[in-house]
Amino acid sequence: MNTSLDANIPVLTEIIPPETLPMLDGETPSPVGDTANELSEHVAVDGTLQEEQWQLMEQALRENVLKQVLSRVDFVLEHRVRDSLADVLQTAVEKLADEIRAGLKNSLEEVVTRAVTQEIAKVKASK
Repeated sequence: MNTSLDANIPVLTEIIPPETLPMLDGETPSPVGDTANELSEHVAVDGTLQEEQWQLMEQALRENVLKQVLSRVDFVLEHRVRDSLADVLQTAVEKLADEIRAGLKNSLEEVVTRAVTQEIAKVKASK
């Protein structure tokens, strides 16, 4: 497995600026302040959050995180599958090449042995 790709995957506690994330074709970065703006809308007059507001904030945060994760899953999955397949295919090609070499060696040995045996038989018959 390719661990160089794993080094580029952030951990949950790491803050990633949107401009450093790889973008898919036609994808635009989501604004970072969306969740903060939604939070400010739910702050009560006294500056505290009510239980219902906490639930709304939690739901909005979960949806934002899920959207961001899902937008990256295909990208990461494709690279991991591609790297794994490349390793598997390379191993299969090497084994196939070894088997072909061994088969070709055996065939050549048989052909040469048969030809030498026939030539020796011809020489003995002509005496």
